[in-house]
Amino acid sequence: MKTLLVLAHDDPGQEARLQVAVDLARRLEAHLTCLDVVVLPPAYVDDSVGSSISATIVESEIEQEAANRVKLEARLAHEDVSWDWQERTGDLVGSLCGAAQFADLVIVNRKLEDPVMPMRSVAGGIIKEAGKPILAVPQDIRRFDDHCAVIAWDGSAAATAALRNAVPLLKLMERVFFVEITTDKADGWAEDAARYLSRHGIHARIERVAPLPSGIARTLIAEAGRHGAGLIVAGGYGHSRLRETVFGGVTRELLTYSPYPLLLSH
Repeated sequence: MKTLLVLAHDDPGQEARLQVAVDLARRLEAHLTCLDVVVLPPAYVDDSVGSSISATIVESEIEQEAANRVKLEARLAHEDVSWDWQERTGDLVGSLCGAAQFADLVIVNRKLEDPVMPMRSVAGGIIKEAGKPILAVPQDIRRFDDHCAVIAWDGSAAATAALRNAVPLLKLMERVFFVEITTDKADGWAEDAARYLSRHGIHARIERVAPLPSGIARTLIAEAGRHGAGLIVAGGYGHSRLRETVFGGVTRELLTYSPYPLLLSH
């Protein structure tokens, strides 16, 4: 991972995104691209009142993001990382997908406590439309924790893609665990996946656990907590054309409830 793309937008999750992005850029000796997006409001009816309201909202957004750029560029000037700044106007998913063409990882939030920024659906849209792995972080995190990673393993193509994409981050970890939840849909082959990682110098343990009554996502979160994990690696499961439901239930619940960063691939 030599090019990281992070969303720069003045919202409640920006500090978490930026801190983790700078931390990873430094550790991976990667270049950091900050994408500042001026988000356009939903279309209004074509009348004088609607046009006036829309113009006011856009003007306010432009002023807010201009001030945000001044603030963040002053910070980045003192960080020991290579970085550049890009600006786009439009919706978040389209803007991020366009900028992600030459990025190895896109850093966003898993969810925001902000109804104006539906970050869970943004994360899903990026994976489906950009075809890039994302790192979805909680909004209260302030650094990348390299103590332990938990890999949610079911043998699927999505899980395998997530595993391959996660290798640079897994190399930073002190401990790595495969967690295979024993259900009738589990495909196994965790030993083969562990051997694959070993060739990258990553020595992972395999654990097979029964699902909790609360479901697979809650089981994964509980296992991550038990191991003191700073990262969950999982595949994204696409079943719906709707961006908000691009993932199956497990990944959707992880994006909603995980207190740990998620590396997700589709």
